[in-house]
Amino acid sequence: MKDWKKTLIRPEQPIIEAMRILDESALQIALVVDENRRLVGVITDGDIRRALLSGVTLDRPVHLVMHKDFTTVDIHASRDEILDLMKREDLRQIPVVDNQGRVIDLRVLVDLIRLSEEDIQLSERENWLSERENWAVIMAGGTGSRLQPLTDDCPKPLLMVGNKPLLETIVENFVEFGIRKIFVSVNYKADMIEAFLGNGSRWSIDIYYLREKERMGTVGALGLLPERPAHPLIVMNGDVLTKANFQYLLDFHQSHRAKATMCVRDYHFQVPYGVVKTDQHRLIGIDEKPVQQFFVNAGIYVLEPEILDLIPYDAYLDMPDLFEELFKQGRETIVFPIHEYWMDIGKIDDLERARGEYAKNFADGHK
Repeated sequence: MKDWKKTLIRPEQPIIEAMRILDESALQIALVVDENRRLVGVITDGDIRRALLSGVTLDRPVHLVMHKDFTTVDIHASRDEILDLMKREDLRQIPVVDNQGRVIDLRVLVDLIRLSEEDIQLSERENWLSERENWAVIMAGGTGSRLQPLTDDCPKPLLMVGNKPLLETIVENFVEFGIRKIFVSVNYKADMIEAFLGNGSRWSIDIYYLREKERMGTVGALGLLPERPAHPLIVMNGDVLTKANFQYLLDFHQSHRAKATMCVRDYHFQVPYGVVKTDQHRLIGIDEKPVQQFFVNAGIYVLEPEILDLIPYDAYLDMPDLFEELFKQGRETIVFPIHEYWMDIGKIDDLERARGEYAKNFADGHK
């Protein structure tokens, strides 16, 4: 049972501290308390990502993003009562407070179910805490032309980053988050990728291949899936190195009832000149070396199974075109901001930077 006291944070502390608590405590919640430990708000990963989308920076105080409408129980609540409440309100954690609203404990669903396994039907337990049944698809069919000559004899996903090929890190990240079925789209030097990954047995998972006869774009290979998945599908480019939390991504997608989710990354650059503002021939202002800020496509997506019906069989299609079509049809499409480590390895400079940063961002980087 984890130490719930590590989830406590004060309202004036910065949002980045709440992020650290969420990452390190593994309880998926931060409890915002006043100087007397009275609970004034709660913060989840989704709260922080929604704040980032609205332009809130990580140095701002947590009270700007905390959720004030939270559920609590008192110390007399029984295990069964708490479990019923969690099930009814779809909660994974419930703070326990005394009669003055001070936090005295945190009840966590996984611990309660572990303690009460004998009293809960297995099927009901699986409904609440089932391992991820989602499939993942890794798009690994590109030629990596911008990385030549390194890719002349080696497909880009098998280039070494840290102490292993990039593709191995991607697979292991999925395994860490409970993904047990992975499809890999292959085209350029497909035999090398298939020989390296095999059938996935060394990770105790199943790996299958979507063999492109010719290049099919960043989403076209999904038309080769042998059947429609039963759960939301994660799709990821095979040249992305990231520590993105796939559990948070799937939870975010499902909590917003989205049909398609695109992961995005904050990107900014400073214009090296003074930007002149004009009204026809009149000078009305000068913005000296302004910083431009955007969200850019991070190459990771979640798609509802029904969306695959829009992807033609054995035809070229890029993911931005699919999202544009979904937008035109009025389907619910959302974005999920990645604040964790992320690197798109498109050029040699990117590859060298990823190699230099691997050790400090991935636990096995020094092996």
